[in-house]
Amino acid sequence: MENHQKLAEKLTILNDRGNGVLIRMNYIKKICADVKLRPPILTDKIMEPAIKYITKKFPNIDFRGNIQSLISIQRQKSEVMEATTSYYDSFLDVIEFRDHVYELLNTIDASQCFFDITINFDFTKSYLDLIITYTSVIVTLARIDEKKALVGMFNCAHEMTKGSRDPSYPRLSQMFVEYEHPWKKLTEEFGPHTKLVTAALLSLRMIYPRRNLPVEQWRSAQLLSLLNASATMLDPACCATMACEYLSLEVMERWIISKCSSHLRMTTISVILLVNNNTILGDNNLNAAVFVPAVGFLLCHSSLNSNPSSQELWKMALRSGLYITVTRDELLSIHKVSEDLFDGIKGYGKRVADIKECRDHAIAHSGALHRERRHFLRGALKELATVLEDEPGLLGPKALFVFMALSFSRDEVQWLVRHSENMPKIKQPEDYIDNQMAELLFHMEKLKGLMRKYHYVVQRYHIQYLAQFDALVLNDTIQNMHVCPEEESVLLSSFVSTLSVLSVKQESKEEFDFRAVRLDWLRLQAYTSVNKAPLLIKDYPDLAKVMNMIQFHTKMVDATEELLQETSNVSIFCFYPRVFEKMFCQSSEQMTMKRYLMAFPSVCSHFHWCRHTLCPEEEEAIEKRSLRSCVTFLEQIASQTSAIMLEICAEQCNLNDQLLPKHCVEAISAARYRKQKKAVPKRRVQKEKPGGESLRKDRIITTNMDKMHLMLTEICSSYSLCSDILVYEHIIVPTEFLSSHLEIRLSEYVEWEKAVGKYVIIVRMANYNQTTQEIARPTELLAGVTAYGASLQTLPNYVTVDMARLLKNVLLQQTQPLDSRGVPTLTNFYTNWYLESLLRLASNSLVVHCPAMHCFVNQISDNNPAFRAEEFSDISELRALAELLGPYGLKFLSENLMWHVTSQVSELKKLVVENMDVLVQMRNNFDKAEEMANLKRMLTGGENLLKRMTIIGVILSFRWMAQDCLKEVLQKHCPFLMGPIESLKDCISPDTDIKVTLSVFELASAAGMSCDVDPALVSAIRSMQTEIYADNTSIDTEYKLSCLLLVFIAVSLPSLALDPNSSYSREHGGHNNNVHCLALAINHVAAAMLTVQNKNIEQHLKEFLLLASSALLQLGKNEQKAESKNRESVYLLLHMVRSHRFHEMLHGTVWKVNSATKLKFISTSRVSFILIELHL
Repeated sequence: MENHQKLAEKLTILNDRGNGVLIRMNYIKKICADVKLRPPILTDKIMEPAIKYITKKFPNIDFRGNIQSLISIQRQKSEVMEATTSYYDSFLDVIEFRDHVYELLNTIDASQCFFDITINFDFTKSYLDLIITYTSVIVTLARIDEKKALVGMFNCAHEMTKGSRDPSYPRLSQMFVEYEHPWKKLTEEFGPHTKLVTAALLSLRMIYPRRNLPVEQWRSAQLLSLLNASATMLDPACCATMACEYLSLEVMERWIISKCSSHLRMTTISVILLVNNNTILGDNNLNAAVFVPAVGFLLCHSSLNSNPSSQELWKMALRSGLYITVTRDELLSIHKVSEDLFDGIKGYGKRVADIKECRDHAIAHSGALHRERRHFLRGALKELATVLEDEPGLLGPKALFVFMALSFSRDEVQWLVRHSENMPKIKQPEDYIDNQMAELLFHMEKLKGLMRKYHYVVQRYHIQYLAQFDALVLNDTIQNMHVCPEEESVLLSSFVSTLSVLSVKQESKEEFDFRAVRLDWLRLQAYTSVNKAPLLIKDYPDLAKVMNMIQFHTKMVDATEELLQETSNVSIFCFYPRVFEKMFCQSSEQMTMKRYLMAFPSVCSHFHWCRHTLCPEEEEAIEKRSLRSCVTFLEQIASQTSAIMLEICAEQCNLNDQLLPKHCVEAISAARYRKQKKAVPKRRVQKEKPGGESLRKDRIITTNMDKMHLMLTEICSSYSLCSDILVYEHIIVPTEFLSSHLEIRLSEYVEWEKAVGKYVIIVRMANYNQTTQEIARPTELLAGVTAYGASLQTLPNYVTVDMARLLKNVLLQQTQPLDSRGVPTLTNFYTNWYLESLLRLASNSLVVHCPAMHCFVNQISDNNPAFRAEEFSDISELRALAELLGPYGLKFLSENLMWHVTSQVSELKKLVVENMDVLVQMRNNFDKAEEMANLKRMLTGGENLLKRMTIIGVILSFRWMAQDCLKEVLQKHCPFLMGPIESLKDCISPDTDIKVTLSVFELASAAGMSCDVDPALVSAIRSMQTEIYADNTSIDTEYKLSCLLLVFIAVSLPSLALDPNSSYSREHGGHNNNVHCLALAINHVAAAMLTVQNKNIEQHLKEFLLLASSALLQLGKNEQKAESKNRESVYLLLHMVRSHRFHEMLHGTVWKVNSATKLKFISTSRVSFILIELHL
């Protein structure tokens, strides 16, 4: 078999090489035409004179003369050579490719090879593909405007550097000149090959006409349907032309238009479906078929005037459309090119008229024809995918249906993409606009997914088919051959033996590889197609049909992915980004198309199929384009999904808001009037009761909520297409985009505000207004957030999303002062509001702390606050606040509260410093009444001191309330965590090391538990003293100030009796000016300061009680009762101080002091208790 001159190998290698050269030429054209990508050597202003001169004089350029225009190249000759070498080498590749093509075509002509697409399919297809590839390379080369400049600059620099021009320059420049008008030169080149090209095209008379049928015949034949003949559903899909059934229509059209056909006879082909017998209607390769007749008759046009059948096939191809693909987005206007070529040839006037008639026909009818085809294919592919998904076992016998459906659809998609970008001016442009493209792409991806998912089903079926049927049929066919030379017999016998020994080996995961079998069959086709071969394949068509069927079956075993790429490759979208995005936008606007939108990002995984190893420079650009398109589409789908979901959440939140207690006041009032048999006052507007929106008289009437749920169902259905998308080496998970969008929009957008018409940021759901200091009640905000959470929890019913994790991430960010984007959160806003509004009013006694009701209440005055304090500070509100902010948020609140406390402590120390000498004397003479009275008159700032201590007490009281509510919330959510913390806290004793004690107290405080020593206050005072120590203030001085501060407070307490607002309110359980908060302030501040200074808290609080008791005893001696009418209230304050845990500790150890102190203290305690008992 040496005489076949390796035609099969050469065709295979040259086709692959030609595709690489074609892509390379297209790449050079694109970067030279793009201002951003243009080579710097062409954009350099200094090089402009040289470029103009070279382009003008090309190819006869005088490089050696002293030409002023070439000085710039002389100065940068090394840089010019380096910049233009790759382009020069690429153009040399074209010459090399052309030489090999010439050689091979001449060899094939000399061998008088036989071509028939229905017999030696691979050999004929490779031959026609080579001619088309070569033609496309030449046409693309002719469209590169800068080729002369690049080649001329390289040769100029080469001659200036090495003293001689490049040896290849004369041939290369001559090629450029010859192909200035490529079609004229190409027609001259292909004149000798007319006979073989015609023979190859003649074989299309059985394929192309039946592929180019109107949709009515498709419908009448029930194309691609598995249900029209259920009795034969399990019969294998096979025919005499297996590979032709999914051959690209565009490829066939390129063949026909590009090549000549001198004796073409049109045959009427009846449309018979595979379901009924073994014949298949094929329309998979319609677009390819157009390029073949169209370009074929451009290269070999001699038969158009002599053969009517040739004219009919040529006209059929011209009527199919207006453009055919040269490569990627490079198009050929077939009518214009044909008209320009034939217009200059004598005797072709009628053909020019035919071209105009076909162009008018294509403009008028081709758009509607392809529109109807797409409409039919949408329904056919949906039915096919549904049946195969329900019964995947049918993928074995009906695999051919899948590849036919994919190829048909791919051809229609590519036709629309080509023509929509270059839409003709017609009265019905909607034929070139398809807002339902998403559905067709979706079903294509669905079929591909089924083939990949059930690959082993298909493989297992065809392994058994090859071994138990194909091998037997092939053996019988060989036995019936009259002539079979030895070498051919050995090869055919090897086919039989290879197939006969096959068995199902899926358990061992053995890889099957039939590439050698298919290559041997291609070689056998080439050898038996030579005119003088011992065995002529045209004499044994049955052998060819069996082998073509076997080849398809072997591909089902080991090359399924290659077939999927061949039949469903729509990477053309990579080079039509505007069309791609436009189709997505049009589909996303249609309600019924939302469930198919995921097809668009999935198609981006096709883009890597258009790359080639001969052009590695564009690899990165294509990868970036693929990722950008995929991510953009997924972002838009996720954005639409999240917008619909959050709109549903907003509606649910509004419905939930109607159930809040504040909205039932009118109903309660009306019920009360009815109970009292009084007339109910008429309201202006009768409010609809909650739940009324669910009452419907007719189910056909849909509400806005129904429409939104339908939209959510539709768009979430698209996520079922695939769980992830592989784009190059990147695995993209669509649901992660949805999770990310929901997380972002839950932080930014939560509530629909009709007045503004846009979504409002989540923290603004609290309606915080810093100017007017307005904010939503925590319970109302919590109810809204809970409603959102409950609605969002329904999303996993539609699509797999970890909503629990998403909500935790979103709400956890709200427990920090700023979220991940640096936006203020609920924690920030509520902290500011409670500090600037509630506690500020409380410090001015406009709001009173009410221990009896565990809240703050408004003080009755002329300047009433804009809000009711109890609505923001009672137990339910603070529990809701703890739910919203959590331990982290309340810790931030505590830190801000402590900052205000330390600022007050700093001012207190200043007052102590001002009165230090007097306070030292009072501390030493507290038992001398007269001297104490004189010293007290010397004190200044006593009222200021008590005011600031009261502010501290108010702040600490609010913090204690918030901490207590946090403890209740945590007890509900994590009782098993709170138990160990509480047990650990109970283990702390007075003998425990102070560092260990503070560590445990810090843990307990974070959990909301109250501690004897406040760790937050200790930390704040320690940090404040650290700054003081930096000023070289001695630790002893700081300790002295702490002691004198207690003295100052103790001796100033009697002055409270003179304040009329110091009266005790039994209803509130406290004083009207919040002085009852002094007890908490004194105990916590003293404990914190002395803990920082590592001093004995017990000893110093004893001293405080002695001083306070002594000072308060003087009130009883005051005869002017009017001036101290609130002394009983002040006595109660001392009891509150004494009631703290530290003083309960002191009560057991107070008797250890000396007798004089003991008597004074006993009398003070008794007076206090007597006064308390009388008051109560």
